[in-house]
Amino acid sequence: MLTLLALLAAAATDPLAGTWRNAADSVRIRVAPCRGEPGMCGTVVSASDKAKDDAAAGGTDRLVGTSLFRGFEQDGDGTWAGTVFVPDIGREVEGTLQLDGRNTLIAQGCLFAGFGCKEQRWTRVSGK
Repeated sequence: MLTLLALLAAAATDPLAGTWRNAADSVRIRVAPCRGEPGMCGTVVSASDKAKDDAAAGGTDRLVGTSLFRGFEQDGDGTWAGTVFVPDIGREVEGTLQLDGRNTLIAQGCLFAGFGCKEQRWTRVSGK
């Protein structure tokens, strides 16, 4: 019971916590404390048919429920570092998350040692 309360308290106070959508609103993720590991995780809670098809082409059979962000912990400079799963290619890469204001999350991942980097912006979904 204490563990659950600690997780809920962390989710309520962590600025990454909440539901986020990508620019096309084809994927939505819920960011919350990871289960069974330290840091924050982002799990797909909804996806369009096209996003599901793209993920399936990359070898990810079930997109909804897949953890895209794993083990993100905050550095001293306001950036979170962890692992990003890219379902379109079925591969994990090292990545960073950074808030731009309260409602924009910038995710970046690189295929290899700073090469093949891609950035994606996520917008916080209102709790209304």
